[in-house]
Order: sequence, then structure tokens, then C-alpha cells
Amino acid sequence: MAGPVIAAAVVLDQTNIPPGIKDSKLLSPKKRESLKQLIEDSALDFAIGLATVEEIDSLNIYHAARLAMKRAVEKLTKSPDYLLVDGRAKIDLNISQQAIVQGDKHCVSIGAASIIAKVYRDSLMFELDEKYPGYEFAKHKGYGSVVHRKHLQEKGPSAIHRKSFSWTPVREIS
Repeated sequence: MAGPVIAAAVVLDQTNIPPGIKDSKLLSPKKRESLKQLIEDSALDFAIGLATVEEIDSLNIYHAARLAMKRAVEKLTKSPDYLLVDGRAKIDLNISQQAIVQGDKHCVSIGAASIIAKVYRDSLMFELDEKYPGYEFAKHKGYGSVVHRKHLQEKGPSAIHRKSFSWTPVREIS
């Protein structure tokens, strides 16, 4: 509901892949942090791409995520020969590629990218928590939790809230 969408591209060294890489959502924050460092230290290349809140609002989250992926790949120092893409659709690049549904669960390269992207976004949400106090972005990372929705209800949206996302107010149970 808030903040940019982040994607990462990772070129792993096939002879030096850190153990324990999997879908970032299945890892604790501490484990993600340590794996992120191992991935960055051992990868041949990696890059971050993002799509802004304004781009999410104008394109929709799906197309904005694809744009963030494209930007991440374009930031790599050397264009890869082949891409493994998380999701159902390829991204708009003239590079051979394969889309893999739930790729972060089934492919170590996509899992590595999901870890780097998640740690980067979480860190960004900590920074935005300081810039926009009272929303507790460091706690819920911008997702639609009850806490986040209560803050929206009380304060209204901030500049980093996605205007295209609808949210339901939290109801008090009596």
C-alpha cells in the first residue's frame, strides 16, 4: 500500500552459491540479512531496480513490478545471456528468458534476487518511517496490516501511499 516496488537481478557464480537461498518470504529478517551479504559477496553481478509510487499508480502494480525488473537487469554491468524471471510473463528486454511461476520458491537465482530486493525494500521502509512518522513503516513495511490500516484511518495517506490501492478501514468490534 506504500512505497516503491523493488526488484533485483543477480548473476550467481555457479561455483560459489551460498547455501540456504530460498524465497525471501520464508526467511527471517536476520537470515535474509546474512544471506544478502553472502549473495552480494559471491555473485558475479547484481543490481536493484525500482518503480515509483507514481508509476505504480499509473501502470498498476503488475506492470510496475515488471518495469522494476527491467531496470534491475539494465543496471547489471554486463548484459546477461539468459534471464530467469519470476512470474508468468517475460520482461520487455531483447534477451532470451524464461518466466517461472513462483520462481523465488523454485529457482536459486530468483530466490537470491528476492532476498536482495526484500532487504533493500525493508531498509528503505525504515528510512521512510523516519521521514513519515506515525505510520510505523518500519514495522509493517507498507503492507496492508491492521496497524497500517489504522494509521491510514487516523492520519490519511502520506506522500508515499499508493493512491490506486484501496484499503478497508479497521472496524471496532463491540
